[in-house]
Amino acid sequence: MKLFFELEAAYIVIGIFILAVTAFVTTRPFVGRNAFKIGFPGVFLILTFFIIAHYVVTTNRMNDVETRFIDHKPVICENRVQRKVNPSVIISQAQGWSLNEHIFTNPQYNRGFHTARCLELFNEEYPD
Repeated sequence: MKLFFELEAAYIVIGIFILAVTAFVTTRPFVGRNAFKIGFPGVFLILTFFIIAHYVVTTNRMNDVETRFIDHKPVICENRVQRKVNPSVIISQAQGWSLNEHIFTNPQYNRGFHTARCLELFNEEYPD
């Protein structure tokens, strides 16, 4: 459950804002009487579906990345600190990276990379 909130907290906050706007708009006097009864649950179900779908897709990708890393194959991660100089970092165990609780760490880097921001790297040396 901790991982769910870690990954989806921003989307949950955005969803709550959208639900608040929906509640405000559908309770205005110029809107039909059943607008809230129909609109609010509909928006809630749609937001819930997309948040859960995002979580499932993200955790599946994280598992694929972690499995590939454990198999001594490289992965590529987004570097959000230096987007213009080095927008991505190639991570492998041969370069001294380690994996602990979904975070890649290396003593040469001052910060880690979350596996949710990484992809499997397929190149000529590691085609699959």
